[in-house]
Amino acid sequence: MNAITFLGNSTMIPSQCILRAFTRISPSKYIRDTSFRSYPSRFSSCINQYRNADSDRIIRPTNAVPFCTDRQSSVTAQVVSEARSHSASTTCANDTTLDQIYTKNGLNVKPLVVERLKRDEKDEEAVNEDEEGVKRDGFEGVKCNDVEEEAWRLLRDSIVTYCDSPVGTVAAKDPTDTTPSNYDQVFIRDFVPSALAFLLKGESEIVRNFLLHTLQLQSWEKTVDCYSPGQGLMPASFKVRTLPLEEDKFEEVLDPDFGEAAIGRVAPVDSGLWWIILLRAYGKITGDYSLQERIDVQTGIKMIANLCLADGFDMFPTLLVTDGSCMIDRRMGIHGHPLEIQALFYSALRSSREMITVNDSSKNIIKTISNRLSALSFHIRENYWVDKNKINEIYRYKTEEYSMDATNKFNIYPEQVSPWLMDWVPESPDSGFLIGNLQPAHMDFRFFTLGNLWSIISSLGTPKQNQAILNLVEEKWDDLVGHMPLKICYPALESSEWHIITGSDPKNTPWSYHNGGSWPTLLWQFTLACIKMGRPELAEKAVTLAEKRLQADRWPEYYDTRDGKFIGKQSRLYQTWTIAGFLTSKQLLQNPEIASSLFWEEDLELLESCVCVLTKSGRKKCSRAAAKSQILI
Repeated sequence: MNAITFLGNSTMIPSQCILRAFTRISPSKYIRDTSFRSYPSRFSSCINQYRNADSDRIIRPTNAVPFCTDRQSSVTAQVVSEARSHSASTTCANDTTLDQIYTKNGLNVKPLVVERLKRDEKDEEAVNEDEEGVKRDGFEGVKCNDVEEEAWRLLRDSIVTYCDSPVGTVAAKDPTDTTPSNYDQVFIRDFVPSALAFLLKGESEIVRNFLLHTLQLQSWEKTVDCYSPGQGLMPASFKVRTLPLEEDKFEEVLDPDFGEAAIGRVAPVDSGLWWIILLRAYGKITGDYSLQERIDVQTGIKMIANLCLADGFDMFPTLLVTDGSCMIDRRMGIHGHPLEIQALFYSALRSSREMITVNDSSKNIIKTISNRLSALSFHIRENYWVDKNKINEIYRYKTEEYSMDATNKFNIYPEQVSPWLMDWVPESPDSGFLIGNLQPAHMDFRFFTLGNLWSIISSLGTPKQNQAILNLVEEKWDDLVGHMPLKICYPALESSEWHIITGSDPKNTPWSYHNGGSWPTLLWQFTLACIKMGRPELAEKAVTLAEKRLQADRWPEYYDTRDGKFIGKQSRLYQTWTIAGFLTSKQLLQNPEIASSLFWEEDLELLESCVCVLTKSGRKKCSRAAAKSQILI
């Protein structure tokens, strides 16, 4: 038994599982004892004792390390990044409970104890009360129609188990698809609507397991061309694989993908952001905040935040990313500062500020998060917003302005205002939207649905802007919704633009896939935004429209053509997040009160703070006051 001094504890209670670190990361700055290190491993694994018929065809990697066994063993504690290796989120085949760390009130706690979790009667009663409470909120007695019943059956069929416990849902499960590619994996991004559907149904085990297992895959050492990713990076997806052992045993392993196998080899920027957002939703819906208080989970939140908040050469408060690093995971000209990432970034920072335990070691990161939130909200509200008046102002911009008082701060050339935009933007001053991207001499005026919806959900936009976005959707219903909600972006890139910007991508042809295709999974986010702004009738109209076709069309991944009339030419069928998005939308509409757990109201404290005031540069020029008088309601 190793003696450790972490949190003042010198002894540890033996467990039946061997706790091993999955990540290879440098010791966190929060831990002073640098003698503790993690050890590299190819997979996280769990041994089972029945034979797999196909096990002989699988070759076990040389560095696969068993995570837990059914043999008696002592615990070797390997402390990294604030006790990341102490988190035992992996379950054993013969025992479905989780090894956990008991912490109370953050880091200033009684000695750290690792032990087998045994729920007492009070815990069980509390959980039962939570589950019954969800049912009492409106789901009890609600009869599902045939479409919903099939959707629930398909969603449950897509569940992936690891060591006999549910850990996620596959991206798609079409029984006729003989080449599933990576659609047979569990994606962090794709699982979010599935998780919400289960949580709203009162089934939280699969979500808890997912959050803990993906946390253990964080900051893995696998690289592209021998370059290590930043500490805190979350994988895009993972797959449960079966590897043979001696005699009649085999082990299940979690094999993560950080983008090294993806088309384009791009690491997912949004995975960590989605993970934090889902962690907050889990606590809000279930009332179980013990998960986010665990020291390994606290460390995971901080690692993601530190990765996103790291200083660089960028001058803007927005997050600089490459093309293909989010839901639009192919080349579509969204590199730079795409709205989708900024809205998710803002949501994740607000979630982090809520969940991080306040103590001496965390006060600096909380302050950094608050400062970034203030700067980010101001930047997006002031510089990304367009309506008829703003477009007319850009159309008359002067260029080459060198001064602190420049109106055209990003040197945008008026010729960038395309004819389609001037014809498309509504005449009403009560309609507008947030543009897709902003960089020096470049404004991407395309309407990106996910970014605009999350700007509403997270209150990244002002209340007036949020209402204006929904006004735009209502006015441009045929363009943005059509036969199947909702367009991922509008308009599509065509002709020479498509050739140059997408590289002649045959999957992203005009009005298909990411290039103007329609994605039913966006329904749940549209529903949430509509409920927040007091306009559920818009969501009901969209959900009713989708419900008429999804079952008959076998739950496609996306739809093609300008009005979303046809199933996508390469669309996967029985797509899980299409199914889950529909179910989540239905549940939110049946019980709109619970939707308040999933969105954020305006934070007045953020509006009052200004980064310029906090600095010691003696800076006198600041446009914050002028901007607040124009856009804040």
